[in-house]
Amino acid sequence: MITDFDIAICGAGPVGLALALMLVKRGTPAPRIALIDAKAPEQAARDPRSIALSYGSRQILEEVGTWPIAADAIHQIHVSRRGHFGRTLIDRDDYRLPALGYVARYGTLVAALSAAVRQTSVTAIRPAHVTSSAERDECVELRLADGRIFTTRIMVQAEGGVFSEQSARAVHRDYDQTAIIAQVSVGAPLMHRAFERFTEEGPLALLPQENGYAMVWCVRPPTASRLYALTDTEFLRELVHAFGSRLGRFTGITPRATYPLGLNARPAVSARTVAIGNAAQTLHPVAGQGLNLGLRDAAVLARLLARSANPDMLQRFAAARQSDRSITITLTDTLARVFANAPDGAMSQAALGFSLALIDTIKPAKRLLAEQMMFGRRS
Repeated sequence: MITDFDIAICGAGPVGLALALMLVKRGTPAPRIALIDAKAPEQAARDPRSIALSYGSRQILEEVGTWPIAADAIHQIHVSRRGHFGRTLIDRDDYRLPALGYVARYGTLVAALSAAVRQTSVTAIRPAHVTSSAERDECVELRLADGRIFTTRIMVQAEGGVFSEQSARAVHRDYDQTAIIAQVSVGAPLMHRAFERFTEEGPLALLPQENGYAMVWCVRPPTASRLYALTDTEFLRELVHAFGSRLGRFTGITPRATYPLGLNARPAVSARTVAIGNAAQTLHPVAGQGLNLGLRDAAVLARLLARSANPDMLQRFAAARQSDRSITITLTDTLARVFANAPDGAMSQAALGFSLALIDTIKPAKRLLAEQMMFGRRS
């Protein structure tokens, strides 16, 4: 059967864009790739959210020619438990790398990837909203909101929440936590050091960015409501109480935003449809692994589909990604549930400080943890 496209990618976020570029680089004819998204490129490029990129993600971006971008390097990651003994420090020098990871703006990354895609002959269909998909024996039929219908040999769902019928089959877990995000400035910044501080209600991350820090503070919903209602001065007072004085005084903050947290892991593959990135798994932000896991999805899928865009390659993809996805989801889910569901002062919370001290002492365990966070598994 002759189809309109070999591969249709639904979602032009970083993962979908990177997949399109890797497919072209590996020899898939660019006009046979469709990239469909509800937003115009200019809208996505204005998104100011902060994102954490692992060193392994930098390697993927280098492969498709979109690195360097404006980003702040992370040389060290300090992990600790507030008010408890034990901490671990992960340092780039231990792994002979220029950085453990980077902090960038979402819009900056999307703009770089979009510019690279425009240099190819990939068929961009945007702004356009996919309202439904129907899987046939030899193709997938995509229907757009404006009435257009396209056929493709393989459909890649690269944007979470697009197809409601798949959400019904999702493995879903709500955490009793809400994330508060903002940019903060401090009196005594430690250049290139990121912090993951575990509090009684969840992790508090400070990522070095633009002479300040990108803050992600995970707390229970009643606490989030109370913190959100505070003035900036009152909020910063609460923040220094939760984090400590390692960075001196917190001197400023941008407008705050909140969002509920959960795990959403959908089945990855049907006969001609595959989900990657947030469409396959939406993770708790602890350890900052969501986007990095999605880019690893894209790297493996591109390698397989470039050989042949057929259902057999989707089954190989599912098998190849099972280990990395399982390890990353289990790691983030376990850490999230320790604080979301355990009462304050529970043994599971107290044990974390001891575990951090143990990891810092047992070098092979520390290396395994660091390498999973930086590179994951792409085999």
